[in-house]
Amino acid sequence: MLNPLTYWLIVISVTVYAFGRGRMDERLAALICLVGSVMTISWSGPAHYYLDIESGILAVDILALLGFVGVALRSKRFWPLWVAGFQLTSVLSHFIKALHWSLIPQVYAAAERLWIYPILLAIVVGTWRSRRYWRQSGEINATPA
Repeated sequence: MLNPLTYWLIVISVTVYAFGRGRMDERLAALICLVGSVMTISWSGPAHYYLDIESGILAVDILALLGFVGVALRSKRFWPLWVAGFQLTSVLSHFIKALHWSLIPQVYAAAERLWIYPILLAIVVGTWRSRRYWRQSGEINATPA
């Protein structure tokens, strides 16, 4: 995984891009990532080593999944379904740990943390494509909804 400074630079850059160029779906998805990242830090235990199920991180992941599903259900675009699917995979990693307590902590941590990067990439691509779609349809100057 990336070091924390690089991770935060990516998350903040994606959020700024989504708020600057995106519409409501892109902004909500980026905001969910940003708030989820902050909540993960505050809700995880003092030292999370991934030896047991990380209940604080699981709670954040479930809330993020609900948020992404909400965005996907209201969106006219396809990319939010990918984001919700990636987040579902992250949530399922916790259940794999519950079923297999002997799962190596590094594998659990990687399976849980990995999916934020495809989510952020999907938000960037979704923002770019949505902007292109709205520009082609002639609604680019309309107030973002």
